[in-house]
Parts: sequence; C-alpha cells; structure tokens
Amino acid sequence: DWSSDVCSSDLGIEMSMKAISLRRVTVVAAALAFGLVSAAQAETWRMATKQPADSVEGKAFQYFADKVKEYSGGDMTVKVYPSEQLGKTEAALEQLQAGTVHIYPEGASYLKKWVPEMSYMSAPFLFDNRKHWARFMESDLLKSWMKKVETKSGITLIGNPAAFMRGPYRVMVTKKKWTDLASLQGVKIRHHPNQLGVDAWTYLGVEARVLGWTEIYEAIQRGIVEACNSPIALVEAMKFYEVAPNIVRHNEYPQGVGFMTNAKAYNGLSPKLREAVDRAYVDAGAYSVTLTLKVTKESIARMTSKGVTYSEPDLTGIINKMKGFYAKLNTEGKLPAGFLDAVAATR
Repeated sequence: DWSSDVCSSDLGIEMSMKAISLRRVTVVAAALAFGLVSAAQAETWRMATKQPADSVEGKAFQYFADKVKEYSGGDMTVKVYPSEQLGKTEAALEQLQAGTVHIYPEGASYLKKWVPEMSYMSAPFLFDNRKHWARFMESDLLKSWMKKVETKSGITLIGNPAAFMRGPYRVMVTKKKWTDLASLQGVKIRHHPNQLGVDAWTYLGVEARVLGWTEIYEAIQRGIVEACNSPIALVEAMKFYEVAPNIVRHNEYPQGVGFMTNAKAYNGLSPKLREAVDRAYVDAGAYSVTLTLKVTKESIARMTSKGVTYSEPDLTGIINKMKGFYAKLNTEGKLPAGFLDAVAATR
C-alpha cells in the first residue's frame, strides 16, 4: 500500500530526528556535567594582605597569584584581598587557622603566638646582614621551631621567608631627625605587636607604643606617636613621609615575607597544584627582589625631591648597646636554647 509506505517513511524520519535530538541533548548534558566537575575540581584560595595593591609588596603578591594560575593551567586561582580587607593580623591568623583564608603573607615572627621562639627570627640589631640572616633561616633550630608551629597551630610556611624580600632594609620614619643613640632618646615610636622588639627599643631609650599598621599615618598626624619603623620600600606607598619627613636608615633586622598558609590545605594539594604554588613562590620571591631594589632607589629620589631628608647614621652605639641587651637576656635564661649558638654558627 502506497499510503502505508509513506507513513512508515515519515515515521522513520521522525524517529531518526528524535534520535539525533536525543544525542544532542546527551552531548550538551555531558559537556555541562564536565564543566561542573571541572569547576568543582578547581582550587580557589583566599590571600589576605596588609599592603595596598599598588605597593611593592602588593604587586609581588598579585604576581604570585598570577603565576599560580599560570603554572596550574587554570586549575587553581588565588584571590588577593589587600589593605587588611579581611581584618588585621589577629583576625587574619584566626581565619588562616580555620581555613577561610589560605595564605597570609607577613613577617613569620607573628607565629610567636604559638611558638614564642619565632619572635627571635627578627631579633633587632643582632644579624650582621641579610645573608647572615638567610643562613640562620635555614638552620636546624629555626626548622625545629616551625615544626612546633605546625603542630600547635595548623599553619606552615611556603618556602623560605628569606627568598621573598621585604625592605630591602628597615628605616625609621620620624618627625625628629636623629644621628646617634643619644639623639634617639625619648622618641615615641609605633611598634607592631612583638614584645621582643618593644623591649629592645625600650632598652635603647625609645618609648614604644603598639598600634596597627594601617593606624600609623593618623597616629603620627595626631601626635600619638612621632615615628614608626618600616621597610623603606613601603614608606612612600603608605605616605608616612607626609606626616614624618625624616627617613633614617637603621637596619634593625633583615626581613622577608613569610607566606603563612593553612597546613591542611597546603599539604592536601595534589602534586601538580603543590608544585604550581611552590614554583610561583620562588618566582614571586625573585620578582620581589628585583622590584624592591628598583623601586627603593626611585622612591627615595622622589621623596627627597619633596623635601624629605634621608640619612644613614653611624649605628655603632646602638649595636654595642644591644650586645648588653642580649647578654642580659642570656644571663636571665630568657633566650631560646641554642639561639645565640645558631646565630654564631651561621655568621
């Protein structure tokens, strides 16, 4: 029957079209499912920082984040939250422990909260130079402190803090210019929450007051303090020189930026992502050195052109005075066991 042949043909065509449509839906569904799985597998970390995004360190932190994405092939991203957007140090460390923040790049001496000995990695006026300090950071003593930190806090470090430059040296930005230990007496200085540092500067005859990093400008402006210590490369970005027009280089201690990280999250990364993070840190460290040295020279030139004074006083009196400080602590049994020996061995 001709009519039945036509109906069969139409039915076959209809069934074929339905099959094609079904295959298309299946393909689209599979593609969507794959995308969802990929998105679920993608690792996203939050990085809380103190520094403005346009500062030397801010740029180096973003460089690290960019390299993590590049080296992971897009499987891992790091979102940077600058200028204490996620809270000051104490809040950032709590979030780091909880895993809501994954990286907090700052002075690793903040880990003294769990292991008090960590504050001595920033012992004022004790290390000869940056190379001496970098060798100390690789010492068995320092590594043993870090093992205690991870056990007690669940926080570890990515790489060696000495690799990521902060500084490149420390200065005092002050309303009152000083040239030696005698003229330093009585200066009211902002200090970060580190008792060793506060005690050291107090021993030198300075009045130290603990304030947050982002509170410094207003504190100097209002006369609460008249000076602050800072890595030279951050002075211009923070505009400290506007309220304290004298910059005095004192080389208080060498600095690096410790990429403090949630140990569970870091240790739980796949080999590929762990390699991407470690590689990004090494590259960002090298970038920080190049950028910091370049920017520092240019920054000093710009600030001095605006009437800021920059000086490098004789530090002999301060260094000799501090020998008595450490001798006193050692005699009182307040220094970590083996600390001065480790400093001497790496000198």
